[in-house]
Amino acid sequence: MSTTKKALTGAAAAALAIGGFTFGRVTHVDQVQANPDEAKTAVVATPSGRALPSFASLAAQASPSVVFIKAAVVEKAGQPGPGFGFPPSPFGDESPFPFRPPTPPGGGRRQGSGSGFIIRQDGVILTNNHVVEDAKEITVTLTDKQEYPAKVLGRDPKTDLAVLKIEPKGTLPVAKLGDSENLQVGDWVMAIGNPFGLSNTVTAGIVSAKGRVIGAGPYDDFIQTDASINPGNSGGPLFNERGEVVGINSAIFSRGGGNIGIGFAIPVNLAKQLLPELETSGTVTRGWLGVAIQKMTPELAKSLGTEEARGALVAEVTEDSPAAKGGIERGDVIVRFNGKDVQDSTSLPSIVAATPVDKTVPVDVLRNGTAKTISVTIAKLKDDEVAKAEEETGEQKGKWGLALRDLKPEEREQMGLKTSEGVMVGNVQPESPAAEAGVQPGDVVLEVNKKAVATVTDLKKELGKAATDAPLLLLLRRADGGNRFATLAAK
Repeated sequence: MSTTKKALTGAAAAALAIGGFTFGRVTHVDQVQANPDEAKTAVVATPSGRALPSFASLAAQASPSVVFIKAAVVEKAGQPGPGFGFPPSPFGDESPFPFRPPTPPGGGRRQGSGSGFIIRQDGVILTNNHVVEDAKEITVTLTDKQEYPAKVLGRDPKTDLAVLKIEPKGTLPVAKLGDSENLQVGDWVMAIGNPFGLSNTVTAGIVSAKGRVIGAGPYDDFIQTDASINPGNSGGPLFNERGEVVGINSAIFSRGGGNIGIGFAIPVNLAKQLLPELETSGTVTRGWLGVAIQKMTPELAKSLGTEEARGALVAEVTEDSPAAKGGIERGDVIVRFNGKDVQDSTSLPSIVAATPVDKTVPVDVLRNGTAKTISVTIAKLKDDEVAKAEEETGEQKGKWGLALRDLKPEEREQMGLKTSEGVMVGNVQPESPAAEAGVQPGDVVLEVNKKAVATVTDLKKELGKAATDAPLLLLLRRADGGNRFATLAAK
């Protein structure tokens, strides 16, 4: 036994397996200096005495299946670049964004680029929708520098996925698809792509979080990772430690446009679910319920008479929709859909979308604190139907901090309201209960404590009925036409 090995104790003397990679002898830094001959073959330790994994064999195995994608787009002056739009994000002004090159100032031909990976020997490739959206020509370059023209088999802007096809001349290296459900926070992952055009760049990190909602669309369920991801990585694979694809790199959160350790990947299980339909029909057929929903909060739960802040609160029911026909009502809290628990509002759209069209399913709701089961027959979600997640004349009076006025006939008509609906919020007092609940000037109050109001007089009457120490539940119509509930805490 060597002098070095005798000097090591405990875990430092044993072979270590980290993230599925096994390493031999671990040597402390001071012992490397004392034994220069052995240091040439030893694994240099971290300050904690543990070795970091080498991704060399994994990178060599996985890299050939990753491709470089060039997409030529012809645009008019002022036309926005490709990609899906991001609505207001939980990150404020510094939102996550997909990678897209700018439009030339005078219009013309723009060359975009990204990454992808081969999933079958017949030349089927997975990538991001925003990499190839509106592309007139697509070229795929393999790691051996072979180039192929590619065609789009299918795109889904709502999940930012796209499927391409090339006609290969020989055998292709194929990436193995893994199971993203088995990923755990802290697992090692490796990203391969073409950041800034630097082909086959390998970066590594861990899974930072799962189920992230970043404001990209109604079906957000991103894997967050600190593996370095930059422009050009879009559409590239995120591998687990077994060399299986577990995610498709899609967006980053960054102040300056480069990696700061917060990247987002689409779970591969979602891609596997949509792949057959994207290949055969080019689009995805989704189930439609016909409700606008919002997040449950402890304040809303208390106002609605429920014990927990769970489920999806129905803020609006679309006329003649499956929900309306089935008997779902505004103010219901959906807690279970087709046998699947609905923990929060972000989980419901994906569950509904995956439900077969024309299937009748049970929907468990809480209505005024009482459990009910409703049967609903799911319809097809059309392209223009998206499951929604969400002049002052008065004075600021009362403890709620609201300045109110009656609606004008033209305002009612513009907002699609009946003559018996709504009171305009003219202003909101800063730091008042209304301001803290997110009420905004221009909102229209439709209900107070689930009682419809049509005039300021009606509203004041309902305010007078409210208990002095109880929260106030308002149903608001926003300027964009969406409804939402707000709970004003009594002070």
